[in-house]
Amino acid sequence: MLSNNYLALFITFAAALAWLRINDFAAHRGWISNHLSRKIIHIGTGPIFVLCWLLFNDAASARYLAALVPGLITVQFVLVGLGVVKDEAAVQAMTRTGDRREILRGPLFYGIVFVVLTLWYWKDSPIGMTALMLMCGGDGLADIVGRRWGKRKLPWAAEKSWIGSLGMFFGGWSLALGILGAYLLAGVFPGPLGDYLLPVTLIALAGTAVESLPFRDVDNITVTLTAVILGELLF
Repeated sequence: MLSNNYLALFITFAAALAWLRINDFAAHRGWISNHLSRKIIHIGTGPIFVLCWLLFNDAASARYLAALVPGLITVQFVLVGLGVVKDEAAVQAMTRTGDRREILRGPLFYGIVFVVLTLWYWKDSPIGMTALMLMCGGDGLADIVGRRWGKRKLPWAAEKSWIGSLGMFFGGWSLALGILGAYLLAGVFPGPLGDYLLPVTLIALAGTAVESLPFRDVDNITVTLTAVILGELLF
């Protein structure tokens, strides 16, 4: 924890932008595919951001300063998606087809969810960070492993697979427990990690079921909302 929240804000911003730009650069140079870059950004941005919350002190303004990071990045997404700002590297890294307007769907929802949960839950509860990690690790890994090994499709969703759902569960479950473990070590939350095992497992199972539904571009909202509702009941 730092004594100066503006310094914490600067470090958080620098870390988030560095992660985005590294992947933008790699996709633009053709070192990784647009699709893989998009999902690496999806998986990694959240844990970096939530771990940086630990840098902020307990001032009332801390959550609002922290929320500036996803908020301003989301504004950038909107400007790029609308064509106001030209950023071909970002378009290549965050879209499936190279159409900048795709940013106005999944990536935009991703940013909005981060802002809302940062302001609502912050470090006061494990609910927000659990929901965010399920969205990041679960939804991101589901797409990666599903595209690579997903030959057996789900009966109710032809574009999704059993292995993708398995990736969804383990990706979200492991990332949520990893982040909660870091917060336990930092003394933010009480109790052993085992106390959180059942709630996180149930939330991950529910999120996996919701992610398996045949809807496009809304998983960032539906999965997170499911996790929040269950978190309110289980934590």
